Amino acid sequence: MGNSAQGNFVRRTAFIILALMGISCAVPAYAVDPLYETKLIRLAEVLGSIHSLRNICGENSSQWRDRMDALLLAENPDPVRKARLIASFNRGYRTFNETYSTCTSQAIAAIDRYEQEGTKLSSEIVSGYGN
Repeated sequence: MGNSAQGNFVRRTAFIILALMGISCAVPAYAVDPLYETKLIRLAEVLGSIHSLRNICGENSSQWRDRMDALLLAENPDPVRKARLIASFNRGYRTFNETYSTCTSQAIAAIDRYEQEGTKLSSEIVSGYGN
């Protein structure tokens, strides 16, 4: 995967976290999930998948888990929502951790696909629900 694609995904992920921080500050807290919840749940799963795949392929970093932590901090979800988001991240992580034991061309292709999907989800959340 090219550095510019990864850089774009990293910038978009950082942007969504900042946008979510703005949304969570602007909207009063209710026990109702936000309209973007489905996309956010999927984004958490994508982050878990990328975290697993990139570590299998030698990254040895916590940057994707750190991004998930930042997303949780920005959202400040109630305990039930937080558990759903974490479960989604963990599901994404486990799926690929159980599938690949070494880095393969398929794993690298999956990283590219998931980073593209994460970029798309981030953009959709920000454009549809950001301030």
